[in-house]
Amino acid sequence: MITPVVPAVRIVIPWRPAPSRLDAFDRVVAWYQQNLPGVPILTVDTGDDPFVLAACRNAAMRDAAVDEVVVIGDADTIPEREPLLAAIRAAATSNLVHLPYDEYRWLGRTGSADHAAGTALEHCTVEQLVDGACSGIYVATPRTWAAHGGQDEGFRGWGFEDAAWYLAHTTLLGAPPRRHRGRVYALHHVGEARAGSAYDANAARMERYRDAAGDPERMAALVFGYEDLDAAVLAELDGEPGPVPDAVS
Repeated sequence: MITPVVPAVRIVIPWRPAPSRLDAFDRVVAWYQQNLPGVPILTVDTGDDPFVLAACRNAAMRDAAVDEVVVIGDADTIPEREPLLAAIRAAATSNLVHLPYDEYRWLGRTGSADHAAGTALEHCTVEQLVDGACSGIYVATPRTWAAHGGQDEGFRGWGFEDAAWYLAHTTLLGAPPRRHRGRVYALHHVGEARAGSAYDANAARMERYRDAAGDPERMAALVFGYEDLDAAVLAELDGEPGPVPDAVS
């Protein structure tokens, strides 16, 4: 029997269709429909070129009620049900973002083929265990997301927005995101380029976060552009709404 999710919650998937990503997206949506029946599943795309994950994640939070729990899930990543439920319940009253895993399994082409052939996710081939992963699925209220500035939309294309976010969260909220014991499974798709001028610009931007890590005033100035952290949070909560997510189910 599937127990209900207690807090008000929605699932939002940053999503722009691409041929190699369609199968993973369909499997992710099907998983949420089966395991969290009745919970709204939405997609969001801010229209940036290139696709900006940070902007989509921020938009997902801006569209929700300030104390609603929002699950922001990547379109290729499937969690385990019980850790996700635990994260949802905890995030409703927490001042930290929750990650419903402490083990990130990248299945790659081989493991994704195993899953497509009917193998349970926990028994699929794992091409890489991603040590220290801090992306894939986030669980938080918009209030908590705003309190540390969300994610930096200056990271364009692939790379570093999640690692920068982790440092900002830890520095501004006084603790790292709260992890729950469990696994997430990342399915195969064609990867993004990890080279070129845009990637180099992201890497340089990341250095600013490393330099500010551990210094709340310096991090607040970097993230918000304010010296006063309380004023920054109020500005974030009163900001203009972003693009409205599209309903999947």
